[in-house]
Amino acid sequence: MFDVVKAEPKTGGMEKIKAMQVMSALSQPTRLKVYLLLIDRLPEGMAAGEIAETTKSIPSGMSAHLAILSRAGLVKSRKVGRSVVYRADSAKGRQLIEFLEKVIPKAGV
Repeated sequence: MFDVVKAEPKTGGMEKIKAMQVMSALSQPTRLKVYLLLIDRLPEGMAAGEIAETTKSIPSGMSAHLAILSRAGLVKSRKVGRSVVYRADSAKGRQLIEFLEKVIPKAGV
C-alpha cells in the first residue's frame, strides 16, 4: 500500500507536507466551495463579505475558512479600501495535481 507520508519526491514545486496541507484545506466542503468560487472569479477575486454572502456563511466563520485557505497557499488577500479582497492561487491547485500524478501509481500499469 502506498504511504504518502513516506513519499519523498518534491514534484512540481510541492513537497509532501505542503500537499497534505492543501488537501486538508480543501477537504472541508465550505472551503472547497470558496476555492472553486474564487477560481471562477479570477483574476478579480472577491471581497470577504461577498464570499460569505454568496456561500450563505456567517462572516466570522468565513474568516476562519479564508485563514485556513490562506495558510495552505490557496488564496491570497489584499486590502482595498476598507475591504479585504481574496484571489485564488490556481498555481497551487496545478502543483497539487502534478504532485499526485508523480506519487500515485498509474492505474493499470
